[in-house]
Amino acid sequence: LKLDDLEVDSPYNTYKNPGLPPGPIASPSRESIQAALEPEETSYLYYVLEADGEEHFFTDDYDEFLEAKNQTEDER
Repeated sequence: LKLDDLEVDSPYNTYKNPGLPPGPIASPSRESIQAALEPEETSYLYYVLEADGEEHFFTDDYDEFLEAKNQTEDER
């Protein structure tokens, strides 16, 4: 975003026009929707910042990630 962008004369410029724009501002592709509905198997690495804010917990297991996340939230 540049300062000049704030002055663009367009109904989609929400810096100049209050409220929502007159039409859609984004439309996902069919492939994007399909990927969200049926995600591929991956080897993602998940991490949580520990409650002390100094260490990270890393795992490639989603359930372990959720457990660490919940534990960290409880400690805060």
